[in-house]
Amino acid sequence: MQNVKTTKWFLELPSVLAAVTIEEPLEEDINKLDPKSKAHEIESLDMRKDHNFIADVVERTAPAVVYIEIKDSRRKDYFGKPATLSNGSGFIVKEDGLILTNAHVVVSRPYARVHVKLYDGRTFEGYVEDVDVRTDLATIRIPCENLPVLRLGTSAHVRPGEWVVAMGSPLSLANTITVGVVSSINRASEELGLHGKQMEYIQTDAAITFGNSGGPLVNLDGVAVGINSMKVTSGISFAIPIDYGKKFLKAAEERKVMEGKTSWFGTKKKQDVSLSKGRYMGVTMLPLSPQLMHELQVRGSDLAADVTHGVLIWKVVVGSPAHSGGLLPGDVVTAVNGEPVVVAEDIYEALKQPGNLVLDVSRKREKMKLTIAPENP
Repeated sequence: MQNVKTTKWFLELPSVLAAVTIEEPLEEDINKLDPKSKAHEIESLDMRKDHNFIADVVERTAPAVVYIEIKDSRRKDYFGKPATLSNGSGFIVKEDGLILTNAHVVVSRPYARVHVKLYDGRTFEGYVEDVDVRTDLATIRIPCENLPVLRLGTSAHVRPGEWVVAMGSPLSLANTITVGVVSSINRASEELGLHGKQMEYIQTDAAITFGNSGGPLVNLDGVAVGINSMKVTSGISFAIPIDYGKKFLKAAEERKVMEGKTSWFGTKKKQDVSLSKGRYMGVTMLPLSPQLMHELQVRGSDLAADVTHGVLIWKVVVGSPAHSGGLLPGDVVTAVNGEPVVVAEDIYEALKQPGNLVLDVSRKREKMKLTIAPENP
């Protein structure tokens, strides 16, 4: 058969980016075959239609997934353009340009600029409309309407063992996904050392990379059941249940009505939101609870056996004070200025005080001290 219709899907594995090409015979070509070959071709197409359920999910949901890039207007890259501070994904929740993502995707600096690239290639400069650091949720608004919207499901209906797809758009690559099953639907925030959040996370073995952090975790019905948050190690990733996202969106809408805020197309444009009143260090952290430390050690990570508390440095922004001070992803901070670190708030509190931060760090079973000079907001 000479004529084929080609569809490409990009599947992102932990360390491999593979392009899978599916060739679908055209109907007129099938009709030219002899009866036996025609029956075989139709049976083959039916099998692929029945079993390519992941491709079906991606086809329905990908148009609503966006790539988010945070630019620093005060720093330049090698080409003289604003340097990239952070990047991640998000997904459109309203046709008028409202996008849901993680708060940690948005850098807390007043001179940062938010750039959003849509599935169709269009790029817009947006702004952070609402943010909640405790739940790690934020919304971005772009000046565009009539956009495709991803349906929001109910995370309370998610079951352990259920197939899920973690979607994202790292470096603006469309249809970049990871696939896995739900390991736990009620991983309490206290188990992860995230005190004060009163949340339960979805744990999945679908790898959540930097690129698809903030993107949707969707079920086989093509509806969002979570917001991808972070991957700790191979087989351990966490997503924020979409029920928390819906509460966040509802509260933000109610607050906008009460405050008399108008949209981008109105007369008042809300300014960028600062995520922290403290100084800037440039990291994303995950506290190490006893349960999480046990899982890491069982899976053969480099976590030292004598580490009993601390926070795991999950991401370091290139060019940030943390990066300049030598902090690396995977480091475990056990103390700051001589005081034990148990939760991320311990470091945030230290950032409110003047002076440098002296961090006790465990890196691949080695102990070291690093000095970080935070920037003022």
